[in-house]
Amino acid sequence: QVQVVESGGGLVQAGGSLRLSCSASGSAFATGGMGWFRQASGKEREFVAAITWSGGSTYYGDAVKGRFTLSRDNPKNMVFLRMNSLKPEDTAVYFCAAIVRPSAQVMSVLSDQWQYDYWGQGTQVTVSS
Repeated sequence: QVQVVESGGGLVQAGGSLRLSCSASGSAFATGGMGWFRQASGKEREFVAAITWSGGSTYYGDAVKGRFTLSRDNPKNMVFLRMNSLKPEDTAVYFCAAIVRPSAQVMSVLSDQWQYDYWGQGTQVTVSS
């Protein structure tokens, strides 16, 4: 089992910034990668960003490219999503997720929510106009 816990959501004005944190722990540690997805009210879950544990390669969804930055702290088993230039359309519940298998290293896998093994409970991000 892997426990995934997000933190750092909140309310921010448009143009502002937030940093989300995600920790992963447990016996079956996610050696593949970690990803962030978001789900706005009434919409489907959307890929935001992902990072591989081994090489630190990062991938971003088109909606956030250039504004969001994903980083990792391997010794602490944590990833951080820095969100800049936030827009009202970024309002959503943000979920962190983990892939266990180490072969999960490419965008096509890491951007697919069905490839993930463990999920956090989500953290609300609200951007006011």
